[in-house]
Amino acid sequence: MYVFISILILIASILLILIVLVQNSKGGGLASGFSSSNQIMGVRKTTDFLEKATWGLAGFVILLSIVITAFIPRDQHASQSEINQQVNEAVTIDPNTIAPDFGTAQQPATAPEATPEEEAPKK
Repeated sequence: MYVFISILILIASILLILIVLVQNSKGGGLASGFSSSNQIMGVRKTTDFLEKATWGLAGFVILLSIVITAFIPRDQHASQSEINQQVNEAVTIDPNTIAPDFGTAQQPATAPEATPEEEAPKK
């Protein structure tokens, strides 16, 4: 049902885009081509139809968007969100048990390294 309503929303959205593109912002649009008065649908009736179609499709998209929330697929096995699950599984470290080493530990005693002058053989 979720996929069916999603497809209906997509189709209605595409139709809404096409109807809005047909309209002219100054009231002309598709109606400007029907300027003769002997047409079946006059200029006024064409603009009324396009305006009603725009409002109708916009309302249809809004209504379907609200209805589709009832059909959102939910995982029945997961009772928590993944973020909560990761927080609960995280390893906690007690800061009192592990003290940082700020250089206070004694360095092991090693022999001083020889300088390059001492290493060179004497003539």
